[in-house]
Amino acid sequence: MLLPADSARDSTRALTVSGFIDLYYAYDLGRPSQRDRAFTTQAVRHNEINVNLAHVALAVERDRVRGRLAFQAGTAVQVNYAGEPAIGAASGSSLSRHLQEATAGVRLSRTTWLDAGIYFSYIGWEGWISRDNPTYSRSLVADYTPYYESGIRLGWQPDRRFSLQGHLMNGWQKISEDNNSKALGLRMDYAVTPRFIVAYGGFLGNEQPAGSARATRLFNQLMLKAEPSARLLLQGQLDYGREAARGVLRDWYGAVLIARLSLASRVATSARIERFADPDQVVAPTGEVVGLVATGGSLGVDVSIPGGVLWRLEARALHARSALFPKHGVDQASRSNAALLTSLALTL
Repeated sequence: MLLPADSARDSTRALTVSGFIDLYYAYDLGRPSQRDRAFTTQAVRHNEINVNLAHVALAVERDRVRGRLAFQAGTAVQVNYAGEPAIGAASGSSLSRHLQEATAGVRLSRTTWLDAGIYFSYIGWEGWISRDNPTYSRSLVADYTPYYESGIRLGWQPDRRFSLQGHLMNGWQKISEDNNSKALGLRMDYAVTPRFIVAYGGFLGNEQPAGSARATRLFNQLMLKAEPSARLLLQGQLDYGREAARGVLRDWYGAVLIARLSLASRVATSARIERFADPDQVVAPTGEVVGLVATGGSLGVDVSIPGGVLWRLEARALHARSALFPKHGVDQASRSNAALLTSLALTL
């Protein structure tokens, strides 16, 4: 039972309404015949002006409770939620893809929160909303790890330097359940100094649908973030995952390094190098005999415009071990892919 003073404070709603619109144009030098760009969730349509992501959100923040409800649409949403399991009548992506977040949380103590629902993933530095990332496109490491989860999150932050999260989830980026297992997740962040952060992300769960042989997925991730100066941001990430089924081990790994440099108060440039290898097609199925093993990079320029507008221009290139990228037609493929991306985003 709340004391009168606490009750008065907690009954005051801190409701915020926000929105975001990310419009884009992408020119893929491979010129895919169906306009769908391969191995990406962002700016997925070739030679087409379209909406990458648009969302409207309501958020409540009180002393003891909090929550967020956000609805979304866009081509990134279509692609990213296409793998949602559809078992039974009330399942699949038809509804879930439009729920960016639907969470409710309660404060258990001064340092501890319990949240439940559909929420942004705890894995990785690169998130779902382009505005919040140093590069416009996402690395392969980001695109092949979860952007969202459905579950229960227990968070503990005793001070500003350290935080710990534990997760009980339906699975690896999964809202609709397709087996009888639940997955476990862990995230730890430690600020060695105010300008240097070390973080860890882990996942453990069975990711095979009901009726298939159980396959235990173990995933580990090390993340570093540094700001040597007020103008320079560096962030790196190293992933390693393994799935074991009937004594057979299949693994994958990824690495990415991103740098962002502010050139002026409203102008910044960014660069990324990345490596991703999933030869056994654990998380990146190709539809071919070979798996996705690729190296790539990107260069970008960002211009912030007063009023909440962000214009971004980026060139991205990937080179794979095998010919997996579309090349000027249905029956042709290339080992290399390059694209020029531009985005105009508005934060409401």
